Amino acid sequence: MKIQFPIPIIAFCVLVLLFFSGNASSETLVLIQGYLGGAENWRDSGITQVLEKSGWKDGGHLSTGPGGVSDRMSNTQGSRRYITLDLPTQASLMVQSKQLDRYLAYLHRRHPGSALILVGHSAGGVLARLYMVQHPKRSVSALITIASPHRGTESAELGLLAGQSPLSWMGSALGINTLNHSQGLYHDLMRENPNNLLGWLNYQRHPAALYFSVVRSEDNETFGLGSLIVPAWSQDLNQVYALRGRARTIIVQGGHGLRIEDGRLLVRILESLHRT
Repeated sequence: MKIQFPIPIIAFCVLVLLFFSGNASSETLVLIQGYLGGAENWRDSGITQVLEKSGWKDGGHLSTGPGGVSDRMSNTQGSRRYITLDLPTQASLMVQSKQLDRYLAYLHRRHPGSALILVGHSAGGVLARLYMVQHPKRSVSALITIASPHRGTESAELGLLAGQSPLSWMGSALGINTLNHSQGLYHDLMRENPNNLLGWLNYQRHPAALYFSVVRSEDNETFGLGSLIVPAWSQDLNQVYALRGRARTIIVQGGHGLRIEDGRLLVRILESLHRT
């Protein structure tokens, strides 16, 4: 594992002090899945079990229905908790952001004063960052992204092309509408250009917070699938114009999907905040 420190250590310490100047006795970790993912990706991979061994409690799983936000497996015990969510991961990022806002508003009411930390995998990392830009007063203390296409990915462009091909018609006839349902998201995750969401987002003012990007290295990847889905340069938050010099980049080897090692790395990142 390779960790890069693009900002002076003194500046980083100042950010950490700001992070813990509020209610440091309570922290809420929100786990945000990527495209076609679900809460089970965090739980079945072993990540949540690693968190629990380090003292984080299962704070529940949030979903929405006619009555608003519902909370399953709720656990109010402990000062550090993690939360999983239901999200329409095929929808555009703007649609998903509205859903995320409902959840975070609910958590704010339920755990007032708790330090809010967002962790996003793949497209979930971009979603979390979009939310922070849209809602700077929500006071998200830290963002940790894992293999996220912050500057876009060619695979999204291929998805757009496939949606305009006979493949989409065949899928519709077979009742498989993933390509059609995902067109808005694919457009959002195209490589950054002036006419798409990333071309706007990456030049917006980002709120004061601690930013971490976990980058999947292209070295020794199985069949190169990690770099094919999201290239390494796109995963680095320091490649985002608005965040240059503000993020910590952590380079690890491996493919694109979530795995138990991400839980161990996540714990180390969270513990480093308390040691600094």
